[in-house]
Amino acid sequence: MSDTPNITLASWIMIIALGFVWGGTFMVQAMALETEPPLWVAAGRITFAAVITGAVWIARGARMFTTAQRDWPALVAASVLSAAAPFMLLAWGQQYVTSSFTGVSMAAVALFVLPLAHFLLPGERLTMRRAIGFLIGFAGILVLMGPETFVSTGAGMEPFGRLACLGAAACYAVSSVLLRRLPPLDPVGISAATLLIGSAVVVPLALASHGLPADPGPRGLALIALLGLLPTAAANLLRIIVARTAGPVFMSLTNYQVPLWSVSLGVIFLGEPLKLSLLLATALILVGVALTQWGALVRLFSRQNRRPS
Repeated sequence: MSDTPNITLASWIMIIALGFVWGGTFMVQAMALETEPPLWVAAGRITFAAVITGAVWIARGARMFTTAQRDWPALVAASVLSAAAPFMLLAWGQQYVTSSFTGVSMAAVALFVLPLAHFLLPGERLTMRRAIGFLIGFAGILVLMGPETFVSTGAGMEPFGRLACLGAAACYAVSSVLLRRLPPLDPVGISAATLLIGSAVVVPLALASHGLPADPGPRGLALIALLGLLPTAAANLLRIIVARTAGPVFMSLTNYQVPLWSVSLGVIFLGEPLKLSLLLATALILVGVALTQWGALVRLFSRQNRRPS
């Protein structure tokens, strides 16, 4: 990993794949929540992914840190914030909000990363254009949350579900920065570590909260396995590779696509309402993210145009 983000065509291919997979995650999770309580859905997907990724990691020699540098406390912190905490928050919050809302809230990751990266990462300064984009995107977050979120009575649990989803986005933002600052690691090793450590956190909490899991039936098992395989095991590895090579600010471009896919799939397959406030929030957040990432777009296409044919 170098201090300067290395943005290539492969980086763009990976974030397009991540956007599609993560955009469909919340629709699948909404269906899984019909078969198991939230923390067992989170525990099931993370444990399934941990077993797969851990087996691949062991088969590759079980390397973790690839140099003499070690930072286990930071690795543990990044793992909890990268997998355990957001998975639990999303599963719990999605009991009270739609999959469309959950997907749009994930676009806030790009905005939360900006101030963190400005102070903690070289080559990720908060310029005037990025600051304006942040303010526009933040306005979109306020529209997304709605005024009832800040009212203490009469709004039921939905405001807390909304806050849980944004809390998950904040966890992803902080973990992206922590991953970037870690010493050199094997990509499969760090992916296995985030999932194994996350599983060690989530499973005891699920037991304490819900007791032993009920039989979810074949449909529930298939949904949890799908959540563990694609958006957790496979996508987690891609996310770590992009964050450590192209940088967390570029990686957060994935969140352009997530709200578009989540809203489309939620409306088409789950019959979720398409509210004007949701569309306005999506537009504001994506415009804000576009302004913050414009430099990355320009740099990539300039580099591609300079290559000899």
